[in-house]
Amino acid sequence: MSESKFIVKGMTCSGCMTKVTTAVTGVAGVTDVDVDISNGELTVVGESPVDPAAVHKAVNAAGYEIAS
Repeated sequence: MSESKFIVKGMTCSGCMTKVTTAVTGVAGVTDVDVDISNGELTVVGESPVDPAAVHKAVNAAGYEIAS
């Protein structure tokens, strides 16, 4: 199992959390997603390492941005 963490900018409510969770859950290989809106932390779990570019693309498609 592999875990990656990202910081997502712009999330302010549970609706934001739901949008990001739904978008990232659709990324190939993702088995679990946890979003903490208090600090913007996104945790992505997969059976093997998940492609960070795919996570970035999904977050962007949901209307948010991952901090560099």
